[in-house]
Amino acid sequence: MASYPVSEENKEKFIELGYNIAYYRKHAHLSQEELAEKTGISRTYLGSIEATNSVQPFSLEVLFRIASALDVEPYRLLMFHNKG
Repeated sequence: MASYPVSEENKEKFIELGYNIAYYRKHAHLSQEELAEKTGISRTYLGSIEATNSVQPFSLEVLFRIASALDVEPYRLLMFHNKG
């Protein structure tokens, strides 16, 4: 998978995106292995997306696959909490 540079202002968004994916995955009672298999990515790659201590940028294609596998609209994965 290609790696993309991430600006400082977007790092927190990628971390929160990973958190949202993990939340919906757990809500669907799926392991990382199961979700990775459904989306056609490796479990290691999914784990790096979900990791809260690092930033793993990824494509919209992967986002759409994950959303479809989780049976949620993609925008739900992109809903971030404003930190005031």
